[in-house]
Amino acid sequence: MRVPISWLREYVDVPADATADDILASLVSVGFEEEDVHGFELTGPIVVGQVVDFVEEPQSNGKTIRWCRVDVGEGNGGVRGIVCGARNFLAGDKVVVTLPGAVLPGPFPIAARKTYGHVSDGMIASARELGLGDEHSGILRLAELGLDPEVGTDAIALLGLDDIAVEINVTPDRGYALSLRGVAREYSHATGAAFRDPGDRAFEELEQPTGGFPVAVVDERPIRGRVGASEFVARIVRDVDPARPTPPWMVARLTLAGIRPLGILIDITNYVMLELGNPIHGYDLDTLTGGITVRRAHEGEKLTTLDGKERALSVEDLLITDESGPIGLAGVMGGGTTEMTDATRNVLIEAAIFDPVTIARTARRHKLPSEASRRFERGVDPLIPFVAARRVADLMVEHAGGALDTEIGGALFTEIFVEAVELPKAFVPGLIGVDYTEAEITGALEKIGCEVTEDAGEAWTVIPPSWRPDLTDKWTLAEEVARISGYDRIPSTLPIPPSGRGFTPAQQGRRRVANALAAAGYVETLSFGFTTEQQNDLHGSATGAHVPSIKLANPLDGQAPFLRRSLIPGLLQVAHRNVSRGFTDLSLFEAGIVVVPEAGVTYGTETVPAPAVRPDAATLGALDAAIPPQPRHIAVLVTGNRVAKQPGQDAEPFDVADVLDAVRTIAAAAGVEISVTQGERAALHPGRTGILTVGDVEVGYAGEVLPAVAAAADLPGRVAVAELNLDALLERAADRVVAASLSGYPAATQDVSLVVGADVPAADVRAALVDGAGDLLESLRLVDDYRGAGVPEGRKSLTFALRFRAPDRTLTAAEATEAKLAGVAAAAERFGAAIRD
Repeated sequence: MRVPISWLREYVDVPADATADDILASLVSVGFEEEDVHGFELTGPIVVGQVVDFVEEPQSNGKTIRWCRVDVGEGNGGVRGIVCGARNFLAGDKVVVTLPGAVLPGPFPIAARKTYGHVSDGMIASARELGLGDEHSGILRLAELGLDPEVGTDAIALLGLDDIAVEINVTPDRGYALSLRGVAREYSHATGAAFRDPGDRAFEELEQPTGGFPVAVVDERPIRGRVGASEFVARIVRDVDPARPTPPWMVARLTLAGIRPLGILIDITNYVMLELGNPIHGYDLDTLTGGITVRRAHEGEKLTTLDGKERALSVEDLLITDESGPIGLAGVMGGGTTEMTDATRNVLIEAAIFDPVTIARTARRHKLPSEASRRFERGVDPLIPFVAARRVADLMVEHAGGALDTEIGGALFTEIFVEAVELPKAFVPGLIGVDYTEAEITGALEKIGCEVTEDAGEAWTVIPPSWRPDLTDKWTLAEEVARISGYDRIPSTLPIPPSGRGFTPAQQGRRRVANALAAAGYVETLSFGFTTEQQNDLHGSATGAHVPSIKLANPLDGQAPFLRRSLIPGLLQVAHRNVSRGFTDLSLFEAGIVVVPEAGVTYGTETVPAPAVRPDAATLGALDAAIPPQPRHIAVLVTGNRVAKQPGQDAEPFDVADVLDAVRTIAAAAGVEISVTQGERAALHPGRTGILTVGDVEVGYAGEVLPAVAAAADLPGRVAVAELNLDALLERAADRVVAASLSGYPAATQDVSLVVGADVPAADVRAALVDGAGDLLESLRLVDDYRGAGVPEGRKSLTFALRFRAPDRTLTAAEATEAKLAGVAAAAERFGAAIRD
């Protein structure tokens, strides 16, 4: 919210010597965030000049310039010669002249310079050059603004260009502060300065005709039982002149507030919106057909909004309609058929209160955020629409030459009921940790507009003000007491952790695995947990068949509305982003939650726990049952080169062996032993895919990504991945103690090559060797898989490196050979393995 300081001073007593930083400091003290300070970024001398005469001089480039004599006053050098390219002014016109030494927004310094054969001693300025809007059709003529100042007058002060605006960030729960009315009140709270409420008007001033113009609200499908419009005020101003200029002070304030001036009628509605916080819409009354009905959209209806776009409407959208059909998206944007234009002569003013949820959904559904929706979805004071409508009418009468119609109008309103909150007297000090007195508590609440009455001696009954829909319970009231009394009174106390607690075994295991991968050279990444249904089917199942996925009702990205079943799509996106920026050698990993709903199971619950009360076991159980399984996975991805090309060494590319090494690193850190058997996954190469198991339980897979899948992710070369269920790994390591005594005796190493059927998994042969070799076998590693000359057709040769060690003696070669042959015998019995000659 940008707040012009001159405007703020109209409603609260800001000291004359207060700087922008002083005002921001005061607003920060009551809970706002400081953003910036905005001004017109120009310096003088910029004065009022009067065109004495001019000579038009055609140029060789086809352009005609005017060599002007302009009187800028005796104190500014009298009559000066100025070259001007615009032609929309006449002799005798009073204009804005920027003299040498001035600086315009840009920055654009002004100096006397030679151009078109003359020395131009300054510049005659347009509105755009002064920062007063986008209009650049010609010179700013002061008569068109209704001004006739003395020659030589300071134009900066005359046009309000000496004003500045402070910008604050308004949190979603404090929508009342999206107005000068709200910010001025908060400045008063911070400083004690006198506040003058612009919404405080006598009732007789707000009385208006409620007949002659039909207004109705027909909401057959309210959201959460709340009717889309609770108030609707329609006032009529006749015989306006839309060609009248917007007063310079209003243009300056709107510009500083970040609103582009669009003509007197629209400028007035925007001005009152900023002033009172109630969005206003104006209709060209002569284009309306019949009265106005507020209703939900019908299936198939469309509306062309003020931005020129035709929008297909949802049955949830709240519409403003007349007998011709939709004429506006309520609380978001008006329609093009009834907008105010240069031909408008009679205006219907709309001031309303719309349901915040309805407006928020409509704005997001149509990707159409507006200043109006920003306020309505945060909540507008239900007592302000009559004031806002009358304020707009008064300004249109004053500045657009209109006349208020006192015979015809329309209004719908409901009784305003603000629910009282019981506040125990001891609650606020106990919650905040400050010994507030009772007078301080009641004083702070009354200062923000609450009505406080004592109830039975131990509590107060508090009725929040109408403009604070966020004050709904004793906790929010306590926050207000802390805010108004000063956050600096709250003591800083570090919490003391209970002794004897630390990470859970699962947390320790996750950290060990992540640290091990990082130590092995992998870089941890984080990616969004959202993807497409196609990616879930491809990476979330072994066959690529359709699998159930959870779709979000309001996704951040409409193209990826599903919760991920796999971490691989996110790693592919991260890899693509790095490759597109020139980082082609990548080894990445991610640990995170995936969502794997079961087919045929409906998730969700109607059970909503009561606020501020700890749910019981049954409620927590119901909530847990309503959530699909969310195991924690860990995945790795490698692509590019493991070793970069360098003098004397060729590049070594990553391949499947690298992700298998990563799997072994994960297994060692988790404290489990993982077996690898050949298998298939829809997204992986059929001959280079391994299924990972712990005992008889499948825990993941590893392999090379299909070239088509890698190409779809815009990744060149080979890509290898692995993904494991980290929760399943750690569960199977929960009862293991990963510790062993070290033997001081030397090891005996031997190799063995076994010929087995080509379809026999190497992992199964390895398991047979381990079982047969017994306790003396310390480690066993597959070092070669050979198929070719010397090996019969349909067979393969697997070579293993074995290491034997005894805890109490040095093994002899015979003992090592005996253990090896025992393992070979087990493999021969199970798979018909034979030692290769």
